[in-house]
Amino acid sequence: MKRHQKFYLIIKRLIDLLGSLVGIVFCLALVWWWVFIINLIATKGHPIYVQRRLGKHKKVFGLLKFRSMRIDAPEVAPSDIDIETHRKMETKFGSFLRKTSLDETLQLFNIFIGQMSFIGPRPGAAHNEEELVRLRESYTPNAFDVKPGLGGWAQLKNKRSHDPAIKAELDHEYVVRLSLWFDIKIFVLTIFHLFGTGKGE
Repeated sequence: MKRHQKFYLIIKRLIDLLGSLVGIVFCLALVWWWVFIINLIATKGHPIYVQRRLGKHKKVFGLLKFRSMRIDAPEVAPSDIDIETHRKMETKFGSFLRKTSLDETLQLFNIFIGQMSFIGPRPGAAHNEEELVRLRESYTPNAFDVKPGLGGWAQLKNKRSHDPAIKAELDHEYVVRLSLWFDIKIFVLTIFHLFGTGKGE
């Protein structure tokens, strides 16, 4: 990683810390209470779900999410299941949470404590994405050289596919191009995609 990129990681952490703090205050005041209550009523199991994911240097951490899948849904890698089968395992309210990405907003806590960043490669599962891990490690630099992100380059460029080879390649591209301006671009495009207007690069 280049010297200016290492310096940017310090700035990036400050942005993550302040941004996540603002986001947590906003979500606690206006969003999370009603999401928690509706999920508690509409879904079996605890409304909040913790997944074991791989962070920087492959350190395992607990990624926070609002539950969106049935409690009997098997934990499998995205590349091992088709979209239709995956949707059938979603709860009715969970489908809404996933479409609006509200299920991911609890990861503001992961960002605040330093396990994640707003922008970066999405964290792979700690136990069932061995192929993605292997492919990521085949690159230098690679996804494990930086903190995983709430949103990422691979999610924008490869939105409708879970091919681990493409993910690993795009994650490598992200680390190579790491900069403030690239992160701003990804952030803006992610907002556009959330509202259904983003076209990507």
